[in-house]
Amino acid sequence: MRNRKKTEGSRSQRVGELLIEFVSRLLARTLDDSRVQGVTLTGVDVRPDLKHARIFFTVRDGASSKEEALAGLRGAAGFIRGRIAADLKLRYVPALEFVYDEAPDVARRIDDILKDVAPKE
Repeated sequence: MRNRKKTEGSRSQRVGELLIEFVSRLLARTLDDSRVQGVTLTGVDVRPDLKHARIFFTVRDGASSKEEALAGLRGAAGFIRGRIAADLKLRYVPALEFVYDEAPDVARRIDDILKDVAPKE
């Protein structure tokens, strides 16, 4: 029973890595939506049953806002899912959910706070 759970986790991890690589390529080469031009995918969480994937993203400075990028990604989700089905030949094509990754913003705020409290020389 233990080996089975380990295998499921590694399978969902492998599918996640495949998804993030494939979707990144689609965003860079295929989609012409200006709302997703500054989007960088930062991670993916695939459920063990492989039927749902949360894809985390950030937006480069100067690019569209996170709300615009999220709207663009949600609008393209059906197209992306169709390309996954056609090109990757997975048994299950997971439902895609795009989530803004707050971690870089939090890290930037912490860095700013640390700079403010650091002794000035």
